[in-house]
Formats: sequence, C-alpha cells, structure tokens
Amino acid sequence: MSGPDWLSSPRRVRRGAALTLVFASVLATGAATGSWSEDPPEGRNSAAPPTRSVASTRDSDRDREPERDPAEDAADAAAEAMADGKSGTEAAEDAVSRSGDRWASVYSQGEYEEFEQALDGAYTGVGLWARRAADGRIEVSKVRGGGPAARAGIRQGDRLTTVDGHQVKGRPVTEVVSLLRGAREGTPVELGLERGTRAWRTTLHRERLSTDSVSVSRLTGGAVKIKVDAFTKGSGAAVRDAVRGAPRGAGVLLDLRGNAGGLVTEAVTAASALLDGGLVATYDVRGRQRALHARPGGDAARPVVALVDGGTMSAAELLTGALQDRGRAVVVGSRTFGKGSVQMPSRLPDGSVAELTVGHYRTPSGRGVDRRGITPDLEVDGGAQERAERVLTGLGPPS
Repeated sequence: MSGPDWLSSPRRVRRGAALTLVFASVLATGAATGSWSEDPPEGRNSAAPPTRSVASTRDSDRDREPERDPAEDAADAAAEAMADGKSGTEAAEDAVSRSGDRWASVYSQGEYEEFEQALDGAYTGVGLWARRAADGRIEVSKVRGGGPAARAGIRQGDRLTTVDGHQVKGRPVTEVVSLLRGAREGTPVELGLERGTRAWRTTLHRERLSTDSVSVSRLTGGAVKIKVDAFTKGSGAAVRDAVRGAPRGAGVLLDLRGNAGGLVTEAVTAASALLDGGLVATYDVRGRQRALHARPGGDAARPVVALVDGGTMSAAELLTGALQDRGRAVVVGSRTFGKGSVQMPSRLPDGSVAELTVGHYRTPSGRGVDRRGITPDLEVDGGAQERAERVLTGLGPPS
C-alpha cells in the first residue's frame, strides 16, 4: 500500500548513508512506513506547508556527547561486510540480524523504489494487507474491494502460509511484502492460505492499484464517517477537506481500524484538521527530544469519536494519542497495536537500505506507545462501530 518516503534533504553519515527519521509499520501491499524529516523542505507536502518537527534542543543536550547512532553502526558493519565480497543487501541483513531490533528492516534497492512509488498513491500488488501475529503467523488484516485478492475470495483473518512456495511464518512482514509485490502488472503469484481447518492454494495476478486511503460517508443522524486506511501522500489533506465539508454541527467518526501507519507528516496534517494548533507528539532521537505540532485553525469544537483496533499502528496511534490526550476525541474500540518507535534508515552504496530503531515517540501527556498501545476510553469487543455511533450521538452538537 505504501512505503518509505525520505522527505528530507538527507543528513550524511560515514560512507554516505542517507538518514531520515521513520515511524515504521508494514502493509502487505507495501511497507507503510511513515517518515518525518527533522527539517522537511517547504512544498513537499502539497496539502499544506508541513509542520516543522524540530523543537529547541534542551540545553543539557547541547553539551552532552551524542550517543552512538545504531544506524551508523549498521552502515559501518554493512560496508565492512561488502568489502569482504557480500552484496549490500546481504551485508545489511547481517548487521540488522545482530542488532536484536524487533523493528529492524532491510530493503533492496528495487523494494525501496517500489515502496516510494506506493506512497505516491499507487502500487503493483494483489490488494491485501497483512500483519504478523504474536506466534509468528502472517494474517490477512484487510482485503481491498475489487482487487485480485478479493476476487479470489480471500478474507480478513485468513492466514497466509506461503508465497510462491516460500514459507512466511516467522518472517518479517517486509520480506512477505517483497514476495507479494511485483514490478509488472499481470505477473502471477501463488498464495498458500488457511481458514479454520481449510487449507488451499490460489494463483493471483498482480494489478496496478490506487491506494485511495481515505473514504467519506454519511451516517444515520447526519454524522460523517472518515475512514483512513493508511497515511499516504494527500491523506491528511483529504481528512482536512472532509472535516471542513461536513455539515455544521455534525459529528465526525474517525475510523482508524486496520490503519497500519504511514507518513507522520500526513498524520500531523490530519490532527491539524481537528486541533487548533498545539502539541501532537514528542519523540527522541539518540536521547534528544523533539516535537510535532498541529497547525492552528483546525475545527476544535465539532464532536469526534476515534474508532481503533489492534490493527491501528504507528502514525495512526500517534494521531489517536494526540486526540485522546488533548481531550479532542472519545476513543472507542480495542487496544491499539503498540508501534511507537523511530527508525533511522541508512542507504548503502548499492542502494539497499537498513533501518534500525533509534528512539520512541510519546503522546502529548508523555505516554509511551511502543509495546503498550493506546487503551480506548470505551473498550468494545464486538459491534464497535455501532457503539461509536451511539457515543457520537451522545456528545451532541458543539455549543
């Protein structure tokens, strides 16, 4: 669905590794890696001028010796391995495997380019999202309507066991992504699947699919439902336009279920639609604190309910936490995934990319999200949308 987007003019480390801050999560249609540069260039976010992410460095940090950057370590180790005859990707995989980092990822140059294209709103794939369960199994978390996977009868909750004969259990989702994705439309991919006691294989043909990550619909009673599947380019502006276009006094149901993250710039733009400026999140990189702020002028009065589940990850959790801590939305559903770490991608000379965790983000009240997730104000196991609609109705129109 979407992938890493290096928004900044990259800072440089030894051996030319380009670095950008990344809040990473993964979709099976591509890596939904939300990135946020330390100083994003003007105009890269066409929806609105991007919010600057750099807060003033604390005085105590200015005189402190910087901590060792794990991304630099990976780049150095990979470069040494390349000197011994390994490919850049193999070298990066060796470095990442030694890091013990649960969110570490390695991308070949081709995968990286595909992920960048996906962020622009289109990708070549089969139209399914996936996530890795606690036991290592790969589960289908969502199926795109009308896509190859949907036409083949694949459903949310199905287990993906093989891709073109390759076992996927226990693999990083980034590897599963690379098996599902293809450079050309029409190429076949064979999937092994399980549903309950049933096991079967099916061959799909990849298609060029648009992300269309935001959809808007009217609910009974006049409220507006804004469903955000992922924070791809333009999604923040789409949320902003949907809020502005909602009838006066109508509530907003912000559906972030199954949203595996995306560009943090877009999540901040979405937050700006519902906040009149102020703090969205803080994050640290090598012990130094920075902050993300909403732009002023958002609709801070309209009733809002945020609907979340275990598939709400990364940038979507950042947005949820901001709305909850700022008292801007009632959060309904089940505990979110718990992906709140910052990755630093290092590009190697052959174009491959290694990512390692270098920090974590926190909600405006200082809560950590990584491995914890966000607990809804109202936890609901079944019928979450119906409960969310009732809560929204009970909030009433703005005074």
